[in-house]
Amino acid sequence: MDAAVDDARLAPPSSASPDAVGLHRRMLDSIGEAIASGRYAPGHRLTLEELQREHGVSRTVARDTMRALETMNLVTSRRRVGIVVQEAAKWNVYDPQLVRWRLASERRDEQYASLTELRIAVEPVAAAGAARRGSGDQRMELLRLAAELERLGAAGDLEAFLAADIAFHRLILRSSGNEMFAALDGMVSEVLTSRTRQGLMPFHPRNEALDAHRHVAEAIGDGDAARAESSMRDVLQEVRTALRLNP
Repeated sequence: MDAAVDDARLAPPSSASPDAVGLHRRMLDSIGEAIASGRYAPGHRLTLEELQREHGVSRTVARDTMRALETMNLVTSRRRVGIVVQEAAKWNVYDPQLVRWRLASERRDEQYASLTELRIAVEPVAAAGAARRGSGDQRMELLRLAAELERLGAAGDLEAFLAADIAFHRLILRSSGNEMFAALDGMVSEVLTSRTRQGLMPFHPRNEALDAHRHVAEAIGDGDAARAESSMRDVLQEVRTALRLNP
C-alpha cells in the first residue's frame, strides 16, 4: 500500500482542524504502539471517556482514532462493553502503520525476523517475475537505482541511500506482474525505513550488499529470471546476517 494512501486512510476527516489532525496522529501512535508492544494486552478495555481524559482530546478525535485502529483489527467495539483490544492473530499484520509500531516496540527483533522471512519468501520470486515481465523502462530504472545505491553508499549519505533503496525494492515488487506482491510495497518501505531510523544500517553499506543489488538489476535487465531470483536471495541473506537473525 502506498504510504500516502495509508496516511489518508488513517487520517481524521478533511474538515478537521490542523490541531485536531495533530492530536489524532499523536493519539493514534500512542495507542497503536501500546497495543503493538503488548502494554495493552488482548482483552484490555478502553472507553472514549478515559481516552479523552488521558490524551486531552475531544470525543470526536477519540472516536476517529478508535475507528482507525479498528481498520487494522487492533480493537473491536462491543455493545455495553466498550472498545476491546484484539488478540494478535486478528491484526492486519501487513498494514504499514502497524509494521512501524511493531518495529518501534520492545518486540522489534521478533518483528524483524518475521518480516525478513516474509521478504525471503516473496522478493526473490518477485525479482524473477520482473525479469520475465518488467518493461524496458523499469529495467533501465533498476539499473540506474543500483548505480545510485553504490554512489550513495560510498558517500555515506544514508537518507538518500534509504530513498533509493526503497525505490529499488518497490519497483521490483511492482514490476513483478503480481498484484499481490505489489501490494506489499508499503510494508517493505517501513522495514527499510525503520532499519535506518533505528541505527541498524552501517554508515557505509557493505560491498556485498551493493554488489548483490547490482546483480539483481543486471539479471532483471538481461531477462534472466533464475539469476534474478538467486541474486535477490543474496540481498536478503545479507539483511539476515546484518540483523543477526537466526538462519
